[in-house]
Amino acid sequence: MSKEIKVSNEVSARKVSSRRAITAFVLLVAIAVGLAIWFRTNAPVGGVAEKSVAVLPFDNLSADPEDAFFAVGVQDEIRNDLAKVADLKVISRNSVMQYKPGTQRNYRDLAAALGVAHVVEGSVQRTTDHIQVQAQLTNAKTGARLWRKRYDGGLDDVFAIQSEIAKAVADRLGAKMSAAENAAMKERPTDKHMAYDRYIRAGILLEGTALDARSGELRYEAVRLLELALAQDSKFLLAYCRLASVHQGLYFNGYDHTPQRLTRATEAVEAALRLGPDRGESHLAAGLLYYYCYRDYDRARSELAIAGSLLPNEPLVFATLGWIDRRQNRWQDHLRNVNRALELDPRNVFILHQVAGTYQILRRYNDLVTTFDRALAVNPNDAVARVARGLAELDSNATVQAAQTAVREVLANDSGDGVKVVDRWFNIALCARDADDARRALGAMLPEGITWGANVRTPKSFCEGLAGRAFGDNEAAMNAFAAAREEMESVLQKQPNYAEAISALGMIDAALGRKEDAIREGRRAVELLPVTKDVMTGSELLRNLALIYAWTGEKNLALDQIAAALQGPGHITYGQLRLHPWWDAIRDDPRFEKLVEEAKKPVEVK
Repeated sequence: MSKEIKVSNEVSARKVSSRRAITAFVLLVAIAVGLAIWFRTNAPVGGVAEKSVAVLPFDNLSADPEDAFFAVGVQDEIRNDLAKVADLKVISRNSVMQYKPGTQRNYRDLAAALGVAHVVEGSVQRTTDHIQVQAQLTNAKTGARLWRKRYDGGLDDVFAIQSEIAKAVADRLGAKMSAAENAAMKERPTDKHMAYDRYIRAGILLEGTALDARSGELRYEAVRLLELALAQDSKFLLAYCRLASVHQGLYFNGYDHTPQRLTRATEAVEAALRLGPDRGESHLAAGLLYYYCYRDYDRARSELAIAGSLLPNEPLVFATLGWIDRRQNRWQDHLRNVNRALELDPRNVFILHQVAGTYQILRRYNDLVTTFDRALAVNPNDAVARVARGLAELDSNATVQAAQTAVREVLANDSGDGVKVVDRWFNIALCARDADDARRALGAMLPEGITWGANVRTPKSFCEGLAGRAFGDNEAAMNAFAAAREEMESVLQKQPNYAEAISALGMIDAALGRKEDAIREGRRAVELLPVTKDVMTGSELLRNLALIYAWTGEKNLALDQIAAALQGPGHITYGQLRLHPWWDAIRDDPRFEKLVEEAKKPVEVK
């Protein structure tokens, strides 16, 4: 695969040359100016940067509740305009959404939670052809109102009004703005109101998607909305960027890991770069594409550096750099970049879950539990975080009670949340040897199944086979594994070198007694994606190879593989080794008990 983004195998030399020139120029700016400005102007005084602000959700005063989407759009654009100013620290939308209109807003507590000195609040009222927006700036430390204004206009004036509000806030905070930042603040996302409405609806749909077991169907619906938006405005750059991100998620997470999905993601990025070669959003989309879809980490870093210079308050830039660091075994860099992201998005539960994932594969169990406690402090009722916290206890202490209690409480609160947590729920049920609970989890599971660590997705039929095997129904297990094999072969027909799918097929073949095929497939997957290329997924493939050896009677090879895996980061934890039934085939070997004890030790990293 070429290192350049391609829509097809034919990309003009002039286009590539132009892109490279733009990339080189802006990258120099990024290195020399962009990040330096961010750190200098946002150095906290007394713990909080004075030029810092959070744009809280705006109140929808319209008669139609559907106009709540419009209010979200107004808030987003004001925040996005402010975020382009390097002299300001602007908190991400993810971290402010819990402060909804109508809830009690204690400014001092809010300032401490978000790490800001100021907040913007407001309301939106829309009629058929008219809009009224009221906004105010408040000193969060004292509660003093610093500025307030009401704006009236036609619907076509909405983006101009948002830019005026952002400019007024920046001026009141004493922010220094370059000519480029002034120009960027005045850019209109689109002239088509319905296109923008669908863009905003897609964004709301995608909130929390990555932690939800329903993320596949949610992403497909987002694709539909964004394609409708682009059908109305083919020059809607931000919609192309969001569409690219959705396609990337479907590809990377194994819902549709096909060349066709990759092409659609690439085409969306190319469209964004064509429309805005000097826009940070375009380069951010390109960086995400190189990271998630091509595993071209150097080019991803280059694109992210450009994006960071143009979007100085975008936490996704730092977070993605952190994810790249993690896959490249650069743990100190990883944590430093993730912490930078959390400065701009301190209450982002997804980032906290990812940090917990880091501590899990490093077997730093105390930090693992503490990080989930931090996520629960942000949202105590979050179903995924509550069950994940219970599973952290299982990984750390080989106890299932906390995890089972968390699942029961989540289901009692809302039985519909079962599908959100089904991946963890099923894993917990297996470790607890609870056949009834495993059956209930399977009932909530979607056909595309679940992932088992970093990125290996297996279909529901594979999970049914595991349950049958664990609870003594061998005939049902073999039938389910046979069905799973057909599904994975279908996936591999479209993408024959898809390492994660090859690894899953190897486990299925091991369960079916196809020993030679299973071992060949498990080893092939590790060759295609070694830990030297990707610590996160590569270590999962090594664990799966150990399972393949165990299930095919190669006990010594399985034990050797576990021992080797425990020398570095990986997805083999103390609790999983102690309790998970898929290790039963080697549990009676004396060496196994020593390895279980070895899994209690944290990984030494640099």
